[in-house]
Amino acid sequence: MSGTLYFGDNLDVMRDHIRDESIDLIYLDPPFNAKPSYSVLFRSPDGAKSPSQVQAFEDTWSWNDASQSAFDDVLRSGHSAVADVLRALQQFLGTGDVMAYLAMMAVRLIEMRRGLRDSGALYLHCDPTASHYLKLVLDAVFGVRQFRNEIVWQRSHGHYDRKRGRFGAVHDTIFYYSKSDRRTFNNLSVPRSTSAPRTHDLYVHTDGKTYRKDNCRAPRDRGARYEWNGHGGHWRFSQGERDRLIAEGRIVYTRTGMPRVLRPVDPRRGVPLQDIWSDIDGLNAGSAEHLGYPTQKPAALLERIIAASSDPGDVVLDPFCGCGTTVHAAQTLRRRWLGIDVTPLSVNLIARRLNAAFPDLRFNIQGIPRDMDGARELALRDKHLFQLWCVDLVDAQPSRDGRKGADGGIDGLIYFRTEEAGTRAALVSVKGGLNVGVGQIKDLRATMEGRREPLGVFLTLTPPTKPMEREAASAGSYESGPHRIPRIQILTVAQLLAGLRPRIPFGPALGARREERPSRAVRSGVVSEKFS
Repeated sequence: MSGTLYFGDNLDVMRDHIRDESIDLIYLDPPFNAKPSYSVLFRSPDGAKSPSQVQAFEDTWSWNDASQSAFDDVLRSGHSAVADVLRALQQFLGTGDVMAYLAMMAVRLIEMRRGLRDSGALYLHCDPTASHYLKLVLDAVFGVRQFRNEIVWQRSHGHYDRKRGRFGAVHDTIFYYSKSDRRTFNNLSVPRSTSAPRTHDLYVHTDGKTYRKDNCRAPRDRGARYEWNGHGGHWRFSQGERDRLIAEGRIVYTRTGMPRVLRPVDPRRGVPLQDIWSDIDGLNAGSAEHLGYPTQKPAALLERIIAASSDPGDVVLDPFCGCGTTVHAAQTLRRRWLGIDVTPLSVNLIARRLNAAFPDLRFNIQGIPRDMDGARELALRDKHLFQLWCVDLVDAQPSRDGRKGADGGIDGLIYFRTEEAGTRAALVSVKGGLNVGVGQIKDLRATMEGRREPLGVFLTLTPPTKPMEREAASAGSYESGPHRIPRIQILTVAQLLAGLRPRIPFGPALGARREERPSRAVRSGVVSEKFS
């Protein structure tokens, strides 16, 4: 089995499922302050951007009971350095959004370090909004000695920010830390710049070959001491070696007369990778690999990180895996992988992406309900995630930006086209409680009439009552072309798990079970999902 996708809060998953010292490399790109750029994108049937975007981390970084609990967890964790840093930051920042973000990140970074092998490494991707604060937290979690690099990734080559009165913001920051000095690190090279032979670094000699001009001074004054071309000091070469190099034409001089030794260089060979990465462009709408996910990173960026700090067969974790670029890159480079995301929408997106790229791949999915016990547990644990899960089951788009709170009873939209009226929608209402009644069907019917939409779908964890069925039937039928469809359809979660789907005009599931559903295979007592 190549990897596992987890649906759920990454802190809970790391505590409950990921064992100590089992991870070789962690890459994370945590969203800050739930900006719209961290949404899961949908499109309407005409190809335009749909209003049904899901802000997957909405409310996550507001100071509330959850962030206070995370702050308290750090204070009780026994990591005194981290606790001291958080207390100091709270004195400066107060209890606002930034402090909530740092508290939630600190408790997670402690768990991530615990899960790393001694030879493991962590790369945290962020922008300048809070990178300076995150650096302090990372220093406290890993220790200042284990800081390796602050990598500057130039994601674009031009950005018009003049109206904001600032320079163009074109880079992200990636902090690289190791758990110990026993870290895995593979030296990588990049192609040499075409302008390199014209710089002081390289020198094209009269023989037409390229040389590097290197220092003749001895390190730490350990070499022979004598005067050379007006310069005294300790040199790398004895006077006899110096004379031989001069005779071979291997010595050149600077303007001040300082000798430099020429070392042969193959200009076709690359140069060691430095901490400024400007050779990998960010994705745009025209990029071949672009999925429409706004914070999607290029696969080349993740492949570079994975190649540098892991070996084939190692385990790579992305606890904020979004659209799955990290696990895709890990699979490409023959690593094992673990991905965690808080929404079932992202997990299913990643599953489809992996299946398209690696048709024979088998992997686990954990946390997404596959039976009634799992559905009931999710409904009790998180009503909002239960609604998103049900909406995704019927291939609907979440309504009201996927936000928690009052929604007028509508949780999703299933778009379809009709010859008579163009693009229309079926309104989806999800109920995960035990008390369902006819009043909820009446509310759905009233909303349909208010929005002038022809269809409604009512999804319920518990079986409907007879009055509910009668009220749905009284709404009549919707006719589109040759199709005659009940205007209000009631489906139970048990029926959805069995494969039944709403009847939608000209839709892929019209009058039939869902075509694309996971096939199940049991290996070593583990149910694996191969999405087809």
